[in-house]
Amino acid sequence: MEKVIEILESVHPGVDFAAQQHLIDDGILDSLEIMSLVAALSDEFDLDIPPLEIVPENFQSAASMCRLLQRLEDEE
Repeated sequence: MEKVIEILESVHPGVDFAAQQHLIDDGILDSLEIMSLVAALSDEFDLDIPPLEIVPENFQSAASMCRLLQRLEDEE
């Protein structure tokens, strides 16, 4: 989760991503930042994040992003 938080901080500094649970619902991340996150997470973890997985529930928190990445890794 530490690396995910580092990536989040590089995309949108100044947020306590470890504690924040509603990044999308609270308007902290916008669609452009999510696309930047998808690219950065894909590069960092060497995973392809399919378009069908780019939904709000997978990007609400650092924890939800970690679960997504783990699931995608398990499917490989």
